[in-house]
Amino acid sequence: MSGPDVPYLIKQISEATEKAVRDAEIFLPDDVKAGLTKALETESVIVAKQELQNILENIRLAEERSAPLCQDTGIPVIYITLPSGITWTTEMEQAVLTGIKNATEKVPLRPNLVDPLTRENTKTNTGYDMPPVHVKTGEKFTITALPKGAGSENVSRISMMNPSDKDNISKFIVETMLIAGGRPCPPVILGIGIGGTFDIAASLAKEALLEPVDIMSAYEQDICDKVNLLGIGPMGLGGDTTCLAVKVKTAGCHTASLPVAVNIQCWAARHATVEVSL
Repeated sequence: MSGPDVPYLIKQISEATEKAVRDAEIFLPDDVKAGLTKALETESVIVAKQELQNILENIRLAEERSAPLCQDTGIPVIYITLPSGITWTTEMEQAVLTGIKNATEKVPLRPNLVDPLTRENTKTNTGYDMPPVHVKTGEKFTITALPKGAGSENVSRISMMNPSDKDNISKFIVETMLIAGGRPCPPVILGIGIGGTFDIAASLAKEALLEPVDIMSAYEQDICDKVNLLGIGPMGLGGDTTCLAVKVKTAGCHTASLPVAVNIQCWAARHATVEVSL
C-alpha cells in the first residue's frame, strides 16, 4: 500500500498488536479453559483437584480484574498473516514493536527482556532483535501474540535423532517431561516439532502451541496418554493430569537426519489473534 493509506495501516498494526498482547496476557483461550475444566471433572487425586480449582479461580480473577494470568508475563512471540497484495516492511515491524511497548506500559507487563550476556533490561519487552516476528501469507491480515514464559521454556528440549530412532520419538518426549517434572507448572501442553532442520524443528514446536487443544490425532493422543502415566500432576504435586494435549507439526527433513523439538507450555497457554483493519 502507498500514499495516505500507509500511516493509517501503521496505526492499525500498532493497535492490533497491543490488543493481541493484552488479550493473550489476560484471557485464556476457550479450548484451554475447557480442557482444564474437563481435567477437574476426571481427576481422581484430591490434591490435584484442588490445584485445578485454584487454576480455574486464577483464570476467573484475571478476567474479572483485567490482570495478567501469571506474574511471568513472558516474551511476546508474534505471528503475522498477510493477504496477497500487501508486502511486509520494516515500518510495519516497527509498528508491531510499538504495540508491544504500549502493552507493556499499559497492562502493565513485567519487563522480561534482557541482553543474554550483560543482562541489561530494555524495560519494553523489545530490543536485542527480539521478539521474533513470523510472517506468512493468509486470507486475512492478522496478528497473533503468544507470550512465552521462562518456566516452561527453560525445560524445553531438542534432539537431532537418527532416522532409525523414529520409533523412539515418543520416548524422547516423555523423557523430556519426566526431567521437567513440576517446574513448567503442569498441566502442560506439549508443542512438538518433527523434521526440518535444527532451527525449523524448534520453530514448528512453538507454532504447534497455537493449535486447538480440544482435538488430537491418534499419534498425539498416544503420546499424551504416556505423559500422563508419569503421575507428575497439576503443579507437580501428583495426579492423573500432567498433560492437557500434545500438538505435533512436521516438515520434510534430510534423509540422514530427524530433528525433534519439544516446546513445553504451562497451563497458562496464552495466545490471542486480532485482525488488522485495512
